Amino acid sequence: MLAKSRLFFALGFFAASTGVALAGDGQYFWSGNWYLTLGAAGFSAPKFDGSAHNKLQWTPLISVGKQGPGPRFTSRNDNPSFALIENDMFRAGIVGKFVPSRDSSDGHELKGLKKVKWGAEAGGFVEAYPTDWLRARVELRQGIRSHSGIVADAAVDAFTDIAPGLRLSAGPRATLASVDYFDTYYGVNAKESAASGLSRYNPGGGLKSIGVGGALTWQATPNWTTSTFVEYSRLTEPAANSSLVRERGDRNQLLVGVSASYKFNFTLN
Repeated sequence: MLAKSRLFFALGFFAASTGVALAGDGQYFWSGNWYLTLGAAGFSAPKFDGSAHNKLQWTPLISVGKQGPGPRFTSRNDNPSFALIENDMFRAGIVGKFVPSRDSSDGHELKGLKKVKWGAEAGGFVEAYPTDWLRARVELRQGIRSHSGIVADAAVDAFTDIAPGLRLSAGPRATLASVDYFDTYYGVNAKESAASGLSRYNPGGGLKSIGVGGALTWQATPNWTTSTFVEYSRLTEPAANSSLVRERGDRNQLLVGVSASYKFNFTLN
C-alpha cells in the first residue's frame, strides 16, 4: 500500500506540475492525438568543425509531439525532440543529439590530437511563434561521454508559402558553448602539440559561431515532406583562434543538402 501511495503521489505531482489532469475528466497526460516524424537528411558539410574540406554525411530527423496547433514550422537544424508543452504560440520539451566520434580518420589535420569518443547531448528546448510567419528556437544541451560541456543553439526563421505546399524559410543562427566543450574540440595541449605540430591552445568559453541558413520545403502530401537547404556559419572566438582552425582549417563553414521525412499520426487513450 505504501508503494502504491507513493506512486499515485508521484503521478499526481507530475500532473499538477505540467498542468495536465490524470483523472476526473477521464484524461491522462498522454491522452490525445500525437504525431511522430521520421526522416533523414543528406548533405555536404565540413569533415569536422573547423575543417577546410567537406564530405558527404547524413543525419536522422526525429520529432514527437501532440497534435493540435503546432508545430507550424520545423527545421533540419532541430535536433530530435519531444514536446511536453504546446499551444498556439509556444512549445517546450526535451531534446537530444547524437555526437559522433572524431579522430584522425576524419581528416589528416587531426593527426596527433586525442580521439573524441562518440556520445550524446541531452537537455531542453523552447520555441516561440511571435507571429504566424516567424519562429524562434533555443536548445540547451549537456554533453554526455563525448564531452562534458554545455552547448546552446539559437535560431530564428521567417517563413512564407510561395506556392501551395511550397515554403521558403531563412534566418540567423548562433551557437554558444562552455570551456569544456571548446577544450575537447579546439584545445591543443603540450602533448598534442608535440605529436601534431600544431601550436598549443587553451580556449575559454563563449560564442562558437554565427551564421545564416535557408530552406525550400515542399510538402508533397499531408505526410511526406522534402526539403533543400543551405547553411553558412563563421566560427568566432574561441573556436576561430584555435591552432587547428588557424593553421589547418577554415573559420568559414558551408553546408548544403536535402532531406525527406514522413509524419505518422496516432491516438493514445
